[in-house]
Parts: sequence; structure tokens; C-alpha cells
Amino acid sequence: MRIAAIVEYDGSRFCGWQLQQGDRTVQGCVEQALSKVGDETVHVTVAGRTDAGVHACAQVIHFDSGARRSDYEWLRGGNSNLPRDVALLWVGEVDASFHARFSTTGRRYRYAILNRAVRPTYLAGRVTWEYRPLDIAPMQQASRYLIGTHDFSSFRAVQCQAKSPVRELRRLSVTRQGELVFIEASANGFLHHMVRNIAGVLMAIGAGEQHPQWAQALLAARDRTVGGITAPADGLYLAAVDYPEHCAIPLLSSTLALW
Repeated sequence: MRIAAIVEYDGSRFCGWQLQQGDRTVQGCVEQALSKVGDETVHVTVAGRTDAGVHACAQVIHFDSGARRSDYEWLRGGNSNLPRDVALLWVGEVDASFHARFSTTGRRYRYAILNRAVRPTYLAGRVTWEYRPLDIAPMQQASRYLIGTHDFSSFRAVQCQAKSPVRELRRLSVTRQGELVFIEASANGFLHHMVRNIAGVLMAIGAGEQHPQWAQALLAARDRTVGGITAPADGLYLAAVDYPEHCAIPLLSSTLALW
């Protein structure tokens, strides 16, 4: 059977998603837990790898298993064997043609900024702290230059291995809720560090270091070396992964609340 699952995790104490020898990774924890439930070695395929410190509200995986277990047994047993900072939110059997990565139609990220003079305490590691006052109006103006299908070379990591830098950024919004500023991005796909680099540019604009048209100029330059600072991983959340309706992957209420 091919089985899909939605995974939530706090990335603060992980070295990222991908399995790495000797390091604590989300993939390592998930595969170990599911292997115990299935009483067999389980290897999972993920919708999109996340870096060290990045969180996920609704990461999607799939795996194949010959073990005769119900969806509930995979869910309950998996969570019983997972550490407190990882949880399976949903598990379900899917068609054999489903692929967690290649069946996607888009991904959504949210970047959370605590914008106040005093550093965070209980939110440390879960938000990015910016002590300088951020004016969201120029950030919103700058974001509009980036929406659409573009070459995002100026906004991807130097070590990015994607074959093409062209992506369709479908949504990019900036909102404020008291001391919290949220950047929300939706696209058909994201380049390595793309959201964090966009956040770094928007934060510099919001702080008055640059004007909104700087974002447009960076986009046109297609050169990462002229781009802004990469924002920290702390505030980045993979909020949702989109699939065609026939894939039957639910969009959970906890994810919807973020949007």
C-alpha cells in the first residue's frame, strides 16, 4: 500500500528535514517511528525538505508498506514513537500514483516576525526578532513587484540546485497583528532560501534601509550577490502543500487558521 501522512514539527532542535548521519533530523525521527509501527524498514518521501530551524504546520510525506495496519494504527502508533516536537496529524491510504513531491500544485509558507524592542522569551526559536520598527506599507508595496512568474535568481541561495530559477509567486502579503508581522507566500514552488531572502529584503525596506523599488531592482538584476540578507530560519513555517482534489490530501483546520 502507498500511505500518505501530514506531519507537524517544531524545527528548533532539528538539523533540518533530510536524513544526515549523526545529526537529529525530522526524517530520521519519522522513519524510525513508522518502522516500529510497521515492524519493517520504512523510507518516506517528502513534499519539500526544510532547513535547520524551519518549522512545518502541514508537511506531507508518502511511504510504501506491506504491513497490514489501519490508518488509525499508523497515526496512533507513529505518534506514540515520535518525540514531542513532531506529530502526525493525518494518515491515509492513497493511490499508488500519488507522490508527495511530484503531485503538488503549490506550496504555502508563513514568516513570523516579532517586531518590538525587547527580545522574545517563550517565542524564541519560533519567531524572528526585529527590534527596529517596521512600516508594513512600503513592505506591501515592494511585495507587489515580486508577484507573478519571474526569474528569482536574486532570491535564491548560491548553493541552490534547482534547474530553473523561474517560479510563479501567486501570493505575497504583509500584515501586522500587534507586535507580530506576518509575511505569507504562495507559489507553484520555491527555490532554496527563497522565502527567507524575500523576508530579508522586505524587512530592510520596512526598517527604512531601502525603498520599495529596491525589490523590483533586485528581481531585474537576477544576481544573488546583489541581494539582501537572508532572514533567520526561526520565523519560517511550511504552512501547507497543495494537491489536486483527486489526491484526497486534506487541508487541515489548523493550517487554514494560518491563512
